[in-house]
Amino acid sequence: MLRLILAHGAGAGQTHPFMVAFARGLIARGIDVITFDFPYMQQRRHVPDKAPVLERAFLDVVERARDAGGRLFIGGKSMGGRIATHLGAQGVDGVAGIIALGYPLHPPGKPEQLRDAHLPGIRVPVLIVQGERDAFGTPDELKPVLARMAGDVTLHVVERADHSLTRGKGPQNYDDVLDVVSGWMKTTALTAGQS
Repeated sequence: MLRLILAHGAGAGQTHPFMVAFARGLIARGIDVITFDFPYMQQRRHVPDKAPVLERAFLDVVERARDAGGRLFIGGKSMGGRIATHLGAQGVDGVAGIIALGYPLHPPGKPEQLRDAHLPGIRVPVLIVQGERDAFGTPDELKPVLARMAGDVTLHVVERADHSLTRGKGPQNYDDVLDVVSGWMKTTALTAGQS
């Protein structure tokens, strides 16, 4: 059994249409998905908690999910994916890999404020799915950062997409991205099983 704990981004919780669509799409591809809300979202506050609070909330979910067995992956959309990388850099046990959907490398318009210091500490495989037009960090901005990481890192670029992996107006179809994520998880789990 492959399981993904999928954390939400800063502005919307686990019931946001993106989160629901992504979770359903992965479940249809044979992945068990767990979503949750960070404390500030549960308390209906608009400003995210500080990183240690977010990390603790995520770790609580990891600890419960670990007990259920299977191959456990962690990740999330934007801030949720960033907090997953924090846990990865801390060496949390039992995590087979990390998935970041739109990694927020820096605030929009502030490329000097990089959120990358912890990334070289990650030792498990990482998949970053980044929109070609992501204002929080383009794939080209990410590449030199990822080159400094010691672990196995895969960067998947979604053409014409923004930070929300949105390509133009109207209904969005994430099938290609869902195929990449589920395929990467299956390959990563298989490779880990052979080592």
